[in-house]
Amino acid sequence: MTIWLTGLPSAGKTTLGRNVMERLLDEGETVELLDGDLMRSQIGRDLGFSRQDREHNLRRIGFVAELLARNGITVVVAAISPFRELRAELRDQLSPFLEVFVNAPLAVCEQRDVKGLYRRRRNNEIAGLTGVDDVYEPPLSPEVECRTDLETVDESVGKILAAIRNRRDREIAASKFDYRNRTAKD
Repeated sequence: MTIWLTGLPSAGKTTLGRNVMERLLDEGETVELLDGDLMRSQIGRDLGFSRQDREHNLRRIGFVAELLARNGITVVVAAISPFRELRAELRDQLSPFLEVFVNAPLAVCEQRDVKGLYRRRRNNEIAGLTGVDDVYEPPLSPEVECRTDLETVDESVGKILAAIRNRRDREIAASKFDYRNRTAKD
C-alpha cells in the first residue's frame, strides 16, 4: 500500500508522514517514508522546478514507491505533488493507493515556513513557489483530509491510520468474496 501525502509547502506532510511511519512500525509493519525533499536531493539533483521537472521527480518517487510496495513494504510518501492529473496517474500505478490531503491555509503555511521558502519568495530570492506563484491543485476527493491548522498531529495521524485499516479491511473482504465465488464455481 502507498499512502501519498500531498499539500502546500509547510502544510505538515513530513511531520504526519514520520508519525504515521512510526505508528505503523510500532505495530510491526515494514514501512518506508519517501520524503519529497530528501528524494529530490538524492535522485532528483539533475532536475529544476519547471512543471516537467516536477512531474519527472514525482514519477521517480512513484517508481521507488512501486518497487517497495510490490515487495510488501508499506510506503508513505510526503511530497507536494501539485498536479491532479499526475496524482491520478500515480494512483493507477500504485494500487492500493491512499491519497491524503494535508490541508492548511496558505497564511498558516507562510507562518510556519519550515524551510524559509515563503520568506525567500517575499524577498524575491526565489520564484515559482507552489501555492504562491505556481499552481497547486488540491485533491477533489482524497481518501483523507487532514486540516493541520485545526487538528493536532495525533488527530490527523489517527484519521490516516483509520483509513489505512479501513482500506485493508475492504481488501480482505473483497479477497474473501472472490475466493468464495471461485470455489463455488469449481
